[in-house]
Amino acid sequence: QVQLVESGGGLVPAGESLRLSCAASGRTFGVYRMGWFRQAPGKEREFVSTITWGSGSTSYADSVKGRFIISRDNAKNAVYLQMNSLKLEDTAVYYCAAGWAVAGGTRVSDFDSWGQGTQVTVSS
Repeated sequence: QVQLVESGGGLVPAGESLRLSCAASGRTFGVYRMGWFRQAPGKEREFVSTITWGSGSTSYADSVKGRFIISRDNAKNAVYLQMNSLKLEDTAVYYCAAGWAVAGGTRVSDFDSWGQGTQVTVSS
């Protein structure tokens, strides 16, 4: 099992930036990719971004492309999500996830371990 702990959430005005961090511990050997998902009240959990541990290949949801940047620090077993130009619709609980499967990477079912989530609230 991999333990994931998110941090960095908070309340931020629209147009500002926020950086989320995810620290991984435990059985991290063999993890192929890390991802960020989010869930707003009354909505399904949705894909935000993913990055592979090895090559650093990234993918983004259309709604955040050009505004969010995912990165990783292999030495620290950490993944980050830099969120710029935040919008009201970015308000959600953000979850970090780890997956061993090579295929996929944008579905909840592609990931095996999840953090508890961190709240991001964007105000007008």
